[in-house]
Amino acid sequence: MKLFNIVIVGTGGQGLLTLTNIISNAAISEGMDAKTSELHGLSQRGGSVQTYIRFGEKVYSPLVPLAGADLIIGLETTEALRNIGFANKNTILLTNEYFFPYLNGPSKEEVEEKINSMYPGQKHIVKASEICKKEFNNEVVSGVYLLGWLVSKNLIPLKKESIKKAISEVIPEKYLDLNKKAFELPNA
Repeated sequence: MKLFNIVIVGTGGQGLLTLTNIISNAAISEGMDAKTSELHGLSQRGGSVQTYIRFGEKVYSPLVPLAGADLIIGLETTEALRNIGFANKNTILLTNEYFFPYLNGPSKEEVEEKINSMYPGQKHIVKASEICKKEFNNEVVSGVYLLGWLVSKNLIPLKKESIKKAISEVIPEKYLDLNKKAFELPNA
């Protein structure tokens, strides 16, 4: 398969690295080459974080070039907007509706309006945190929920079974059942 480029953005503590590991493990289990990288300023809780995943027949660099993302997964809406430079007219954006307010920053409505007007490709804003809070009383699984959402819409070129296997490999046993349920919820 051709190279597939994913940028995952959010804030520290949202599970970006876990999500990155699940996706890259799934790609590797399907016989692809995969490379990952993380870039962050302050990866502690609340700081801006972005990770890259590239997979395909042969990957030479883990970094996704500007305007080179096939998929952007935003675990927080402001971070999704900040990373618009990775989008092109074919990029799919899936972002959690979760909004982390910044002092003197734009409102949630302003951020969503800018996303809708500025993103050139297909865009989806999903209430993943709200759904996970309601269903599981736990928002931290919203990234795995979004991954399940992508699979349910055939927007990521990985098999559902490969991702389920990767979830079992990456997630610690005590959180495994919760994450499996979050992944399956969009398919229910």
